[in-house]
Amino acid sequence: MKKYHAIVVLLLAGLLSLAGCKKATHQTARQYGTPFKHVPDARDATIYEVNIRAFSKAGNLQGVTARLDSIKALGVNVIYLMPIYPVGKVKSKNSPYCVRNYRKINKHFGTLADLRTLVRQAHKRNMAVILDWVANHTSFDNPWTKHKSWYLRDSTGAIESPPGMGWNDVAQLNYKNPQMRQAMIKAMKYWVYKANIDGFRCDYADGPPFSFWKTAIHDLRTQTGHQLLMLAESGNPKLFKAGFNYIFGFSFYGNLKAIYNKGRSVTSIDSLNQKEYRDAADTQRVVRYLTNHDVNSSDGTALKIFGGRKGSLAAFVVVAYMKGVPFVYNGQEIGKKYPLKFPFTGKNIDWSAYSNIEQSYKKIIALRNRSEAIRRGKLTSYSNHDVCAFTKTLGSKEVLVLSNLRNKTVRYALPKTVENTSWVDAFSQKPVHPGSDITLKPYEYEVYQKR
Repeated sequence: MKKYHAIVVLLLAGLLSLAGCKKATHQTARQYGTPFKHVPDARDATIYEVNIRAFSKAGNLQGVTARLDSIKALGVNVIYLMPIYPVGKVKSKNSPYCVRNYRKINKHFGTLADLRTLVRQAHKRNMAVILDWVANHTSFDNPWTKHKSWYLRDSTGAIESPPGMGWNDVAQLNYKNPQMRQAMIKAMKYWVYKANIDGFRCDYADGPPFSFWKTAIHDLRTQTGHQLLMLAESGNPKLFKAGFNYIFGFSFYGNLKAIYNKGRSVTSIDSLNQKEYRDAADTQRVVRYLTNHDVNSSDGTALKIFGGRKGSLAAFVVVAYMKGVPFVYNGQEIGKKYPLKFPFTGKNIDWSAYSNIEQSYKKIIALRNRSEAIRRGKLTSYSNHDVCAFTKTLGSKEVLVLSNLRNKTVRYALPKTVENTSWVDAFSQKPVHPGSDITLKPYEYEVYQKR
């Protein structure tokens, strides 16, 4: 009996082992490629936005893949792709944010194989890839519209557009419907598994309710092997508590514009560093920018808004070093002088129009990449009306940043804690011995490291 019992136990163990192997094989089959192990810590990212329609002459995913080395050379470690999905045809304005199918790729951009190649090649270069995700609404000809209860409807039962937004080409989803919520989360997971992507930039994150984002991000993060970055297109710090790594610095952008164009005091940035980080954990960050696809289309280029080449670089130093994660919109780094207008089917970026501004962007980003104090250090502001001045301190490491945000020469009195101390120029490594004050030319910036 004991011998018989032992045989039965062995047989059962073998069957269980076989079942486990089948289960493991099934799980492996779901995942294309190997989850990227070098997704940057959220504090260490530099994000690069790609507008696929305008990025290359071909206007497709292959055109992006062809320039990955150039993106990498800029110092970027996160690539954000604008929506890759087919665009609706009913009531259409040809907006990339009018999604006709969450699980397909716009045929003009290429195929799933093209996306996989882009992601794989980016990973080889130690760059993560995040997709734009439009969770608030779909096109009116999305297959989901066959489920009427998944959408907001008027008194006649007709599907409505988002109320009060003027987005008449899209249909508002109904987040009171649990089936729709689950379908949305499954669609997000689809791209994690099918293309091995590393997260999402979530369009109009203020539309879907907080409870959805909290559930969705929790479910996404429990997927084995992935380190996902989640960026909310929102300025609401409460979304940090839903699990987002990032929110957008909408207020920071508007305030910086007012400093440059309306003479607002530079000290106004200090209150934003408090307000925008109100609900943030130590590892969460605000994404700050001089331009993106929205404001580039509506307001113009970074050069136009922020005082040309010199002025925009002085502003970018603040964006990159003060308190946030820097964001670069394709073409910004070469000083593109014309905006990319919605729906982004006009001019493509002329990458041959090279400008020395790119070398300055590389220099600024490279310093951030090698300075843990800049990326993670404690901020102490010493700004006055004209100059954005601050230190970033991490242990014995300290960096002093002075950026004149005015188109005039300014004499700045150094704070008592830094005057008459020994520093080196952070870019050239040459010794610097500032006295009690310093003269900064129009839009001049200086960055020193403590010796």
